Amino acid sequence: MPDSPQFPRTAPDAAPVQSGEVDVKRPSAARAYDYYLGGSSNFGVDREFGARVLEQVPFVRTFAVTNRSFLRRAVRWLCEQGVDQFLDIGSGIPTVGNVHEVAQQANPRARTVYVDHEPVAVRHAAAILDSADPDRTRTDVLQADLRDPDGILGSPVTRSLIDFSRPVGLLIVATMHFIGPGDRPVELMARYRDALPSGSFLAMSHLTVDGVTAEMLEQGRILEQLYANTPNPGYFRDRAEFAALLDGYELVEPGLVWVPEWRPDQQESIEPAASATLAAVGRKP
Repeated sequence: MPDSPQFPRTAPDAAPVQSGEVDVKRPSAARAYDYYLGGSSNFGVDREFGARVLEQVPFVRTFAVTNRSFLRRAVRWLCEQGVDQFLDIGSGIPTVGNVHEVAQQANPRARTVYVDHEPVAVRHAAAILDSADPDRTRTDVLQADLRDPDGILGSPVTRSLIDFSRPVGLLIVATMHFIGPGDRPVELMARYRDALPSGSFLAMSHLTVDGVTAEMLEQGRILEQLYANTPNPGYFRDRAEFAALLDGYELVEPGLVWVPEWRPDQQESIEPAASATLAAVGRKP
């Protein structure tokens, strides 16, 4: 299994989800992603949708697992560079090895703000933090949309933990492929970049069908069609389009690569392109 011997499970101290609190009539991207990872924070509609996706687009499970592993590796590396505060936008439903857990293993004083627009993701994160950090001295969660940078960056939740006079680790992992062309993604990312102080980092990954096999290319078309009828339609971008989202950052080694190739901590057992995902970490000068 790439990057991880087992699919991570939802953290045991996360409160169960009550179906009356969220929309369970249509599948959710966050809950489907949890299903791909083998989690339990999903409903019948998500499992039915997820099973259909995995049957027709098998690379999705590889994508989910390798992405999660990249996130952990990137956080560990950023901690080694001295970053001690993280803004994780599109954080999804918590699983074992959350950002704050990885960061605080390296630096117990590290601070993390999770941001997601999905109510179930926010609720589970809050449940974990109620146990791990009830006073919210190092971690907190905000329900907001990536397309609202002013709301996220100016939120009292964000401002209470993130000091924008010092370097910040901005994490946007497996999220931008839900931002459509009409949302002007390059300009959107520039607004986040401009708000970060010098010495900050951006870690990002993105689904692509650029440079994959013909079989995976066809699966990618099917995946787009499947998600087109959900509240979270997806958009593949090629290498050049992904690079444009990183404009203004100096990419650290190994640059823009397939997600399993970004500073792997163990020998990979898959062809990197089988992840169908590009990744990079950049530093703002």
